Amino acid sequence: MRLLEVNDLQVELITGDRVVRAVDGVSFHIDRGETVTIIGESGSGKSTTAMAILRLLPDDLAVISGEARIAGEDVTGSRDVIDRLRGRAVALIPQDPMTALNPIATIGRQMTEAVRIKYPRLSTAEARAKALDLMEQVHIRTPDKQFAAYPHQLSGGMLQRVLIAMAVSTDADLIVADEPTSALDVTVQAGILDLLLELQEKTGIGLLLITHDLGVARLMSDRVHVMKAGAFVEGGPVTEVVDHPQHPYTQKLLGAIPELGPWHDPALEKENSHG
Repeated sequence: MRLLEVNDLQVELITGDRVVRAVDGVSFHIDRGETVTIIGESGSGKSTTAMAILRLLPDDLAVISGEARIAGEDVTGSRDVIDRLRGRAVALIPQDPMTALNPIATIGRQMTEAVRIKYPRLSTAEARAKALDLMEQVHIRTPDKQFAAYPHQLSGGMLQRVLIAMAVSTDADLIVADEPTSALDVTVQAGILDLLLELQEKTGIGLLLITHDLGVARLMSDRVHVMKAGAFVEGGPVTEVVDHPQHPYTQKLLGAIPELGPWHDPALEKENSHG
């Protein structure tokens, strides 16, 4: 059974006096152990696609049609279905670690709350022990110390590791990662991506990755879907899409990646020529 199967998903957003089709009939699937990436520029509809699948868009502003099956159950109808699956069969790593956590609750309190969603019968001591174990799994240094800290006391990289630990705590087969490294610097970003790959190798989770970064997509993905104006313009195995793009939009995205070339300082060259 596929972890996620999406067929002809459409999302129409009600904005004032008009309706905008933000997602226009996209279809894709994710199997166990796979990473499927939706890539595109800001405003292309990639995060809206993920939020629609998780039913995190308000009902009075978003009309969802088509089909999205998580663990075989269609989540586009009654909210009872996604309420039963979210935090159990599917989990989310949100976009900005600096704002995703409650600023007035300790990391430990929020970690144990996440653990208890999946394991409500655990005692306080058992939930704490599991939370600390999860923090160790995502390579958080001195987890006992960080357990008592508040979000503002941790770096962006550490907060992102906490959010990944929370997602992993659900034992979900499918994790949606919405721009999980966009707020982090390059060195921290590399560590987070390595961590996701390590966790996937250990557990066999499926990943739906949302990103605008082709480098991240190339490193992480099995398959890629390129999104423009709410629709997929190209898709397939990551090596084919990145190395042999067929659509002009994909070619332009790849062409926008800066390349390092030889560095010339005209002033220095002039000085050397006079020397």
